[in-house]
Amino acid sequence: MSEPTLATLLEEAERTRKSLVVYGPTESDIVTQFGARNVAVEHRSLPDGGPDEFVIVRDGDEFRCAIGREDLQAFLSPPIRQPWDLGLLPPEYRSLFELLDDTVFGSLNRRQLLATARELEERAYRLGRGTFRVGFQSLSAFRSQERIYRRLAEETELDVHVYAVPEAPTEDTSDWPLTFHSEPSDQIGRYWFLLFDGDGNDEWKCALVAEEQEAGTFYGFWTYDPAIVDRAFEALSEYP
Repeated sequence: MSEPTLATLLEEAERTRKSLVVYGPTESDIVTQFGARNVAVEHRSLPDGGPDEFVIVRDGDEFRCAIGREDLQAFLSPPIRQPWDLGLLPPEYRSLFELLDDTVFGSLNRRQLLATARELEERAYRLGRGTFRVGFQSLSAFRSQERIYRRLAEETELDVHVYAVPEAPTEDTSDWPLTFHSEPSDQIGRYWFLLFDGDGNDEWKCALVAEEQEAGTFYGFWTYDPAIVDRAFEALSEYP
């Protein structure tokens, strides 16, 4: 197998296909709202006076779960919390990230992607050790999140690495609590990524890789599969 890149990981994720079946009395706007490239979404009618609308998630032929419309709508229009505040969210909302992992989404907006990033940051913060690599498309994009990553590095034993393309010469970062990488690369600046190695524990590993294809709209996936996470780290092996 050739050495992985973030691009090849996206291509491989395209081959993982989940399906959603929306049950309700009328055609649901979830079919269009979900907007996923390789998720099959279909509607099946329920009689008037029947149960409230709900969604069945399948991974191939395997049943994963049934989700109420309210929980799925919260996922589509997520609250934005700090990583250390995510424990306040209902478990049904947070479980959706694991149910929909390894699926390429063709129309994640910035808010949905940021909510997913917070979920992964929270996992790293909760464990508090291991290597956490985060890539931004530009230094200015990192600046809006800088406080969060400084806190992750200062309050935990995480080895935090941040990658960004500077628009101008950067300040001295030698005294930062994290490692900042601005070296040129075909991958840095093209993708928004978060990779956490779980300190070597497969149960904690997670990753997100997304590419902005139109202004404010991203194409990407997240995963809790340790083998995929390991390959994502390999894709950045050129960095210490």
